[in-house]
Amino acid sequence: MATLIEHSSILIIAIPLLAAFLTPLIGMASKKARNVLVLASLAFVALLVLALARDVILNGIHVYTLGAASPGLTTPGGGVAPVRIILEVDAISIFMGITVALISLVAAIYSLSAVKGETGQNRFYTLLLLMVGGMFGMVFTGDLFNLFVFLEITSISGAALIAFRTRSADSQEGGFKYIVVSAIASLMVLFAIGLLYAQYNSLNIGALAAAMQYTMLDKIALVILISAFAMKLGGVPMHMWLSDTYSVAPVSITALLITASQASMYALARTCFTLYGVTLNPAAVGWIIIAIGILSMFIGVTMAVRQTDITRLIAYNCVCESGFMLVGLGVGLAVLANPEALAAYGITAISGAIFHMINHALFEGLLFLAAGAIFYRIGTRDLNQMGGLGHTMKFTAILFLLGALASSGIPPFNGFASKILIYQSVYQFNPILTIIGILVSIITLAVFMKAFFAAFTGASLPQYKGTKEAPKTMIAAMTILAVIIIFFGLFPGLIVDGIVRPATDALVDQSPYINAIMGAIP
Repeated sequence: MATLIEHSSILIIAIPLLAAFLTPLIGMASKKARNVLVLASLAFVALLVLALARDVILNGIHVYTLGAASPGLTTPGGGVAPVRIILEVDAISIFMGITVALISLVAAIYSLSAVKGETGQNRFYTLLLLMVGGMFGMVFTGDLFNLFVFLEITSISGAALIAFRTRSADSQEGGFKYIVVSAIASLMVLFAIGLLYAQYNSLNIGALAAAMQYTMLDKIALVILISAFAMKLGGVPMHMWLSDTYSVAPVSITALLITASQASMYALARTCFTLYGVTLNPAAVGWIIIAIGILSMFIGVTMAVRQTDITRLIAYNCVCESGFMLVGLGVGLAVLANPEALAAYGITAISGAIFHMINHALFEGLLFLAAGAIFYRIGTRDLNQMGGLGHTMKFTAILFLLGALASSGIPPFNGFASKILIYQSVYQFNPILTIIGILVSIITLAVFMKAFFAAFTGASLPQYKGTKEAPKTMIAAMTILAVIIIFFGLFPGLIVDGIVRPATDALVDQSPYINAIMGAIP
């Protein structure tokens, strides 16, 4: 068991990648065997993630070097530097790992029925596994260049999955927009990495953080990195692509795209807190991120109000919910150099944002899966063409309502548990921000209630009277998310104390991350 834990970080990345290449080979022989391989590999990875999470929480940061006993290598000047490929997993990394593992397994279960009638299923599952491996790599890697590499893997596979339904022009357009935006963001990240490497001759995040001088080039690199990751997570004003991609992708893939956006949120937080830390002007950068967050909240919810396409409505809500996370992270960053304010409310703001990251993936994933079940049965996403579906799709109706209430921050669901942390802490920083957040949540509730009544209540339309409930695997996948949403809402203290607060501490204090890698060099 100890050996398995020792190599768990690389196995978590390697198993999905290996399964991705085995999937088409096995799929040619047996579809059932292929499906078993996909589910078994993701389930085993989820168990490894939980085991690694326990080890990281109990024993500290996990450093793994590929191909060598030590990450250090003697440089031409006679020094030793961490130049090898390194995975460095701390509490915030493993928090994101748990999110990726959970959503990817649920997405695979849902896909068993959702894409059953589609052609090219071997390609679908191969790309799904590649995307999962890329996301794990993004949150586990210890150096910037490999962050770029895994970002590319995630983006390319995500674009192909968005365009999976080749018969649909909207899918092709969505995939094209996603790859263009991803390419621009990736080039920005690569350019910023070049600026840092040119100064410090290192790509390791911990080594760069230890050497950071906050020169003008460092400031330029920071602006570029924030812009790139904000673009990838769909923050305003770089959000235009999101609704066009989330609404046309297979909904199980949309759930993964949401998780990928959270991986970009993680990269943004890792850049600001760990890579730059207190050497930057945290107040100025914090307010920039707060501004992006407020704009995202306001524009996301106002755009959702006017949507009649149920998936585009949920997509704009994703923009809105990302705003809550950005505001929480921004407030924590703005008071990072003020120990009293950080202890009083900054830590709570960051914890609320981190908690909302996994909650967002859960309830938005549930909403998209429920919307996908509707589309699977009636073939339309237009709310004006729906009505009375609650009579024949009772489970889907209940699960959609649960996701809507959670997204709106209604107790006792998980969205309330994380939003209340953000409200309470942000109010002490600036009451206006909290008032805006509460108003946005009220409008969100109104938007989703309108969508729920339009789709599920009233008399059944004649063409939908014989509509059946969604297939069992779809209901099972949605039920898993629903149970976790309720559990997180009823017992938020367990989640906050167990994985959220350690993740917050890992962000706020950059020294353990730096010391872990520097201490691994003999």
